Amino acid sequence: MSFQLVVTEKPSVARSIATVIGAGEKQNGYWQGGGYLVSWCIGHLVSFAEAGQYDEKYCKWRYEDLPILPQPWQFIVPDEKKQQFEIVRALLNRSDVDSVTAATDAGREGELIFRFVYQMASCTKPVKRLWVSSMEDAAIREGFANLRPDSDYDALYQSALCRAKADWLVGINATRLFSVLYHKTLTVGRVQTPTLKMLVDRDAKILRFQKEKYYTVGIQSGSLKAGSGRIASMDEADTLRKACAGASAICSSVKREKKTEQPPKLYDLTTLQREANRLFGFTAKQTLDYAQQLYEKKLLTYPRTDSQYLTEDMGQTAQYLVSDLMGLLPFTQGLDLTPEVGRILNSKKVSDHHAILPTAEFAKQGFTGLAESECMLMNLVCSKLFCAVAAPHKYETVTAVFSCVGNEFTAKGKTVLIPGWKEIDQRFRATLKADTEEEVLNALPELAEGQNFSVTTDISEHFTSPPKAYTEDTLLSAMERAGAEDMPEDKVNCSAGAREGGLGQAERKGLGTPATRAAILEKLVQMGFVQRKGKQLVPTKDGINLAVVLPESLTSPALTAEWENRLTEIAKGSADPDEFMAEIKAQVRQLVKTYSCISADKQNLFQSERVIIGKCPRCGENVYEGKKNFYCGNRGCQFVMWKNDRFFEQRKKAFTPKIAAALLKDGKAKVKGLYSEKTGKTYDATVLLADTGGKYVNYRVERKE
Repeated sequence: MSFQLVVTEKPSVARSIATVIGAGEKQNGYWQGGGYLVSWCIGHLVSFAEAGQYDEKYCKWRYEDLPILPQPWQFIVPDEKKQQFEIVRALLNRSDVDSVTAATDAGREGELIFRFVYQMASCTKPVKRLWVSSMEDAAIREGFANLRPDSDYDALYQSALCRAKADWLVGINATRLFSVLYHKTLTVGRVQTPTLKMLVDRDAKILRFQKEKYYTVGIQSGSLKAGSGRIASMDEADTLRKACAGASAICSSVKREKKTEQPPKLYDLTTLQREANRLFGFTAKQTLDYAQQLYEKKLLTYPRTDSQYLTEDMGQTAQYLVSDLMGLLPFTQGLDLTPEVGRILNSKKVSDHHAILPTAEFAKQGFTGLAESECMLMNLVCSKLFCAVAAPHKYETVTAVFSCVGNEFTAKGKTVLIPGWKEIDQRFRATLKADTEEEVLNALPELAEGQNFSVTTDISEHFTSPPKAYTEDTLLSAMERAGAEDMPEDKVNCSAGAREGGLGQAERKGLGTPATRAAILEKLVQMGFVQRKGKQLVPTKDGINLAVVLPESLTSPALTAEWENRLTEIAKGSADPDEFMAEIKAQVRQLVKTYSCISADKQNLFQSERVIIGKCPRCGENVYEGKKNFYCGNRGCQFVMWKNDRFFEQRKKAFTPKIAAALLKDGKAKVKGLYSEKTGKTYDATVLLADTGGKYVNYRVERKE
């Protein structure tokens, strides 16, 4: 009997697929049954090798060893993943396995994960590709009925490979280069650094902002209120107020305009992350994690999408879904809705996956067994579906201009004609625990040109507002749009493999992709370059300094967005991968050549305030406390006392700054609670600094107290 091997990205996905295709027998690291073997990766089972694997000299960070340009590229299997890799490799090479199905996540990164494993296992068996947007049983069955040759996705793989190599080259070389120059680990990344620069630029605008005071004069007659334009001085405003007080105002013009606000689009990952941050305070990573959990529970379609539409063959599916969800959601009770699903269907605007939707499984199961955060996200996705298929919101605006003592005053009003989709949105927001902004409608009285009004007056004081600090909502939007104005219009005509490979607008331009932006923001926070203040993202001192010292080639959002554009062209088959990589290598070489040295002042830019412990017994310079040691500030001096020195560790005593200070000052220190391995007891003693001038500093117990 022969088998078809299915390789997924995660164990949970393997379990779902195995259940559908009848592979119900659990084995060590895979499922078996029905002519199938179903195994899994654990994310990236195979990764690029670390720099030190190419040459031992790269284990140390030195300027003279840069740039590091691997040729050929080497790969490793991390220790913690070796067991599962060996299982997958054995299955790929089993004599009774005659074909392989790549079922990793359907996108650029998923393609890379599978190909690396397949190549590392030296497998040559034919491969088909499973491409699904939902883990529902029906979607999996349909996917297996329409498997395609994996060779259709060769261009997508080349794009993924170029992205990974470019990230490695820029990350490794730029990080080492600037870390060596500034004597501090400064992590530099192709996408994270331009993102940091956006935060720093916004912070600078806020700091430079000069608040300006201005005034407005208001006139009022009954419920009717109108205001002047900005007035710079209080004296000028007061003069106008006095002139208009008790005077008549004439309605000089009334402009009525009927407007239509079309329903919103469905969610892609970025818009879902933005709105979940705005309404619930979820971070981008939290939203992605919750959405991924719901996807694996078969309640949500594939979340890592850049499309806000459904394919044109999904009209009936959407119709049934809206009908089934109607009785499930509290904010739809009593709602009169005739779904217009046609406006959410556009196959040309669907790239690798369609927009995020609740599944038919969710319509059956509902919220049972879900965590509160998952319920919140499902309600959000459902509300967006209902809004997207509802009628447009129609309203009328009225702008009236009044003349009083030769000055113009303006009043604006709005009247809703047809609530449309906004009624659903308001119903949903009313169910939220969080505070949400409600639209205030100002209905003006009936007005006609030439009407006279006797008015009273007042003065209001105002201040100009600085730019707002980025939140994850607004930063994700800025990342998505970065460089967009400099990019050519998207080409619709491309191969099916390229179209399914993630070539939508959001991946074609901007910083990162919908799937990677959350991780980028988290990394910036973890590295200490950005901090969260409530919902705001604010650069730290180190973050500001890093963005300032790096060259434009590493910090420019437009240049990085151009990279994404080139990668997309590679995925379409319209750009040469070798040419792209040659440019990246040239950029890295030029970077290292340009930044060979910096001034002494700049070298201390990232140094925190150092704590002086005492004087060096060898050269007399200051000795400072580091994270792992007490070291001499004279770079030519080799004196260092390590906090984890065996002398103190054997005696189970922490080597504290107090002990170090006494040793430096007097050459000895009284230490309490030293442990004796012979007796198993503790004792007090005088410890002597026994420095012989060699590589290591020695200590000995002079006498017990």
